[in-house]
Amino acid sequence: MDFFKQNFNSEELQEGQIFLIDKPLGWTSFQVVNKIRWHLKNTTGLKKLKVGHAGTLDPLATGLLLICTGKKTKIISTLQDSEKEYTGTFKLGATTPSYDLETEIDETFSIEHVTSEILEKTTKQFIGKIQQQPPVFSALKKDGKRLYEYARAGQSVEIQKRDVTVVEFKITNTELPNINFLIRCSKGTYIRSLAHDFGKSISSGAHLTALTRTQSGGFKLKDAYTMDSVLNYNPDINIKSK
Repeated sequence: MDFFKQNFNSEELQEGQIFLIDKPLGWTSFQVVNKIRWHLKNTTGLKKLKVGHAGTLDPLATGLLLICTGKKTKIISTLQDSEKEYTGTFKLGATTPSYDLETEIDETFSIEHVTSEILEKTTKQFIGKIQQQPPVFSALKKDGKRLYEYARAGQSVEIQKRDVTVVEFKITNTELPNINFLIRCSKGTYIRSLAHDFGKSISSGAHLTALTRTQSGGFKLKDAYTMDSVLNYNPDINIKSK
């Protein structure tokens, strides 16, 4: 989709717009916000423009990121509270300290005992209100520091478990050691932690190898703009708003 198509002006941006962006692999959510802000200011001539996102995606995740401008930034917390949908892949047979591909494998396990019946039974254990411990390699703060700062410094830190809700969790394809999934869940759910806990439950270990946010509230990834359409814009073409 072309990010720059229909007419609107700087007043509309200040009043507030919500842009649906398909975050690329390797980008931080903060980098997407900065790039969008720069392009919008450069195109409209605005010197100041509030821009923020409604729900962080890890650099190794892709998919729907809601970008709010102007007065719409005031509803970011409301948007963040919305139910999210994800698809992705767990890899069985190994764990990593970060619960994903950010860090190297630290332990391996046999998966010879894993059957489709075991997988289906285990998914049901994670549906409903559950407790999970956020990954130590995360941006959550404790005593004024990000958890990943402790982790990278080799410091242990106590992380409290918290309640989250998984509305739907189903396996969409299995080619061991990889299993593809679809998950709908509440705000604050760490899919990386779910992967780790899932692997622990079936005594095979697991870590997250791919993740895409496909929906946030009523907003869907299929309606999102790619970052290529933002980065490769022609400044003589106006911007399309959502």
